[in-house]
Amino acid sequence: MTHKYNVTGMTCSGCKASVEKSLAALANVDKVEVDLNNSTATITMQKHIEVDTLQNALSDKYTISEQEAKNVFKSTETIEEKKSELKQLFPLFLILGYIIIASALLNVKPWNIEGFMLDFMGLFYIVFSFFKLLDLKGFPQSFRMYDPLAKAVPAYGWVYPFIEVVLGLMFLMRFQIDIALIVTLVILGITTFGVTKTLLDKKSIQCACLGTALKLPMTKATFIENAIMIVMAIFMII
Repeated sequence: MTHKYNVTGMTCSGCKASVEKSLAALANVDKVEVDLNNSTATITMQKHIEVDTLQNALSDKYTISEQEAKNVFKSTETIEEKKSELKQLFPLFLILGYIIIASALLNVKPWNIEGFMLDFMGLFYIVFSFFKLLDLKGFPQSFRMYDPLAKAVPAYGWVYPFIEVVLGLMFLMRFQIDIALIVTLVILGITTFGVTKTLLDKKSIQCACLGTALKLPMTKATFIENAIMIVMAIFMII
């Protein structure tokens, strides 16, 4: 049987020769090959030899350890995790898809990109506020987990769904659009800052973008969702 080990402490060809000689002198060892560049030792043995026995054969200058076996299931597990995450986010993608289609149909004849953006932003606010209002008591608590302003001023979390309703109506009715765009930049800018910090800290919390009725994890999709609205607002202002 052949086993591969990591060996630290080797600095020259003399070290390599010393390790090879010491390990080869052990009983039941048939062959030893040391790779100085990769700091490894490949040992062919008649029966398994404990690492402690190998270590005792070496000088204190060197440390030998077994190489960790590669997890052949790791890639499969990663794929399953991604599938699970996408499954959790399916409601968000479905709602965004409906909003995009509805906004496009409202402006397809003739095609009006400005109208499409205004309707998208209006429907976005109206639909997302609806889910927040389904559990107005639970939403503020989830929201302040990542929104800096809601964390500093708890009342903001209670008012936020109604702000979205007002902004949605302003966009759909084409009323005071400039004010609605500026407010959008401010409130979504604050939320996006909090989302970004949460993602960088790798915290596992629930996203409150669709309230608490739908359990959504805080992911990059939440950041992208806010970023789209911010980019549209900037585009409309310019």
